[in-house]
Amino acid sequence: MTDATDPSPTRRHSAAAERNCGPILGVLGRVLPATGTALEVASGTGQHVAHFARHLPGWQWQPSDPQPESLASIAAWCTGLANVAAPLRLDVLDAGQALGARRFDAVYCANMLHIAPWATCAALMALAATHLAPRGQLVVYGPFIVDGVVTAPGNLAFDADLRARDPAWGLRTLGDVERQANAHGLRLGERIDMPANNLVLVFDRGG
Repeated sequence: MTDATDPSPTRRHSAAAERNCGPILGVLGRVLPATGTALEVASGTGQHVAHFARHLPGWQWQPSDPQPESLASIAAWCTGLANVAAPLRLDVLDAGQALGARRFDAVYCANMLHIAPWATCAALMALAATHLAPRGQLVVYGPFIVDGVVTAPGNLAFDADLRARDPAWGLRTLGDVERQANAHGLRLGERIDMPANNLVLVFDRGG
């Protein structure tokens, strides 16, 4: 990223996040209203939330992550950004206490489902169903396997590598993710093709 210059050693860097934050921002700028509050689940390095906060100043952002080293990196990336709250330690599998009764206009989660146990998918949908405002949206980014669509060789290789590293990891099938969303009262309103064989999935309450 070129719009942050903090040399802090706690600020971690992801080349993938640097590449994809621009395309994702383009989608967020279209599907989200001009103002609102957003919870980012599994913020990782903090590059996404820092980039989005700079370019969507009408939004207030709450980053979160379960890992202490990620919380430090998020804080370093977001230094000086008035529309980003202090990062929250949040495990999507046990999120109730951390969030209390808070409601958000958007919940955003990128690149979590394939590097976490499958149970995190249901947990993410339950979190969104509980903490989204009535007209709120859940925005999920990452690689998925789509039934009836030939999976790109790169995604197949990525899936095999993930499963070799941890049998609980791996690319998720879009139909399975959508069924988890439906079980929690959410519906897939839009599916957007992204660079490098990724997707953005936009879920809402279906009216």
